[in-house]
Amino acid sequence: MKVVIVGGVAGGASAAARIRRLDAQAEIVVFERGRHVSFSNCALPYYLGGAVEDSEDLIMMTPEDFRERHNIDVRTESAVVEIQREEKAVVVQESPSGRRYTEHYDKLILAPGASPIVPKSIAGSGGENVFTIRNVTDICAVKDYIDRTGAENIVVAGAGFVGLEVAENLRLLGKQVSIVEGLDQVMAPFDYDMAQFLHRELLEQGIQLYLSSMVTAISPKAVTAVRDGVPFEVPADVVILSIGVAPESALAAQAGLELGGRGSIRVNHNYQTSDPDIYAVGDAVESFNRLGRCYGGLALAGPAQRQARAAADHICGMTHNNKGYIGSSCIRVFEQNAAVTGMNEKAILKAGIPYDAALVLPFDKVSIMPDCHYMAFKLLFEVPTGRILGAQAIGRGDVVRRIDVIAAMITIGGTLEDLKELELCYAPVYGTAKDVVNQAALVGLNLLYNRVRQVRLGGVRELVESGACIVDVREAEEYQQGHLKTAINIPLSQLRERMEEIPRDRPVYLHCRTSQRSYYALCELQGNGYRNVYNISGSFLGICNYEYFNDVTTGREPIVTAYNFN
Repeated sequence: MKVVIVGGVAGGASAAARIRRLDAQAEIVVFERGRHVSFSNCALPYYLGGAVEDSEDLIMMTPEDFRERHNIDVRTESAVVEIQREEKAVVVQESPSGRRYTEHYDKLILAPGASPIVPKSIAGSGGENVFTIRNVTDICAVKDYIDRTGAENIVVAGAGFVGLEVAENLRLLGKQVSIVEGLDQVMAPFDYDMAQFLHRELLEQGIQLYLSSMVTAISPKAVTAVRDGVPFEVPADVVILSIGVAPESALAAQAGLELGGRGSIRVNHNYQTSDPDIYAVGDAVESFNRLGRCYGGLALAGPAQRQARAAADHICGMTHNNKGYIGSSCIRVFEQNAAVTGMNEKAILKAGIPYDAALVLPFDKVSIMPDCHYMAFKLLFEVPTGRILGAQAIGRGDVVRRIDVIAAMITIGGTLEDLKELELCYAPVYGTAKDVVNQAALVGLNLLYNRVRQVRLGGVRELVESGACIVDVREAEEYQQGHLKTAINIPLSQLRERMEEIPRDRPVYLHCRTSQRSYYALCELQGNGYRNVYNISGSFLGICNYEYFNDVTTGREPIVTAYNFN
């Protein structure tokens, strides 16, 4: 059997290695149009900041390694420009010679990946100071240009994974970095309320953040962007476009293979295209979202590797159980770690699933530990079943472990009740006896069973501006350090003695620092006949993070007397 693979990295290289493990006699040929067939594309931004000191360290395997270790024929700087399905052959063009030749196959795997989007509407996007990042050659070009020209002002267009990682690494070098993002938040997989924690971190680290703004033109020294129809300029010696990626499906389209949404290559559960002898994996294919029950794109290395393994297995006669993806990812943004899995609120609303959300901000380990920090953790669940739909976590501690737990729960169809009873490891230096995820499940169950009613962070400003009855149950010292402007202070420790100060004839909204003490106060009030009591989700710590970015960048009137992020 002869297998030809178009493209390397996570998809193509993984498929090639798996086929060799299953079939020692197969002839395997991999064509890669770039200079490197196997490299750590997720680590590319860290070469800019020096965490990866040598660009050669980004290269995982060379063609020689593939030949010597696996007897796989890898040909770099060789682009497949045509598929001849009737002849079961591909046309290959070498660079820089331009020589063309034909290579036949029994099975063909397409792993072309996705290419960075460069909108034609951006004037000057072809300038020498404008870059995209996809491979080792690209990241070396960026670094070489910055080092050679002494560029100081960098504009990153786009605030996804690559954009934020590039911005962080360049800022750590002392560069003046600005991010221009078309959405009203960074990191689209996160919900708006959670993204505010990242907005604050970016501002505090000296990043200039322009949201709801679109780059329209690039010159040698500046970027022109537009927000609400009003143009403005940002100094820019270098511009890095990380607006997004588009599936590389032109080759498949030329061959008459069926395409799906966004122009992605349509595949079945074994990753076969509409031609059963041609498979496709990775960023270029249409993948099944097991939660949304729909197809979409997913540009992540982990799923690409699993797809590659599944395609290789099927080529070698093994069955595959394709359960689709849930979408789990993580990122470091300076001193904050962020992770997400499953559906966010936009995806849930699009799918028409009834849901609710629990937001908790507990300590990530026992509070007397010296490196203890709060963690913002948001859990999304289906109503009325309690089925877990997604989660997001941001903090200085181990958010990834918590989100991995939720990813496992989603994979097995877990519910809030399952998560509540989940037994996890505990030691004071690692977590708390009732872990963050267990606490989120308990809050979710209170909401699901209508034991507690809540107001989300996005509704607090309206409460303040309308003069609603807001009771801050923190201690007086905490209240004096910063509070909602219209809140009255009745500490939890004084609640029983001062309960009559709280009206019974109007809604009462409670908060503390993280919503735990205000939950205790809510239970006490409900136990004494109060029927119209709400807990403010996230409480003062959440409110400060939620309001801070827009207060600072728009000059609007704050609803707090002072911000407190501790």
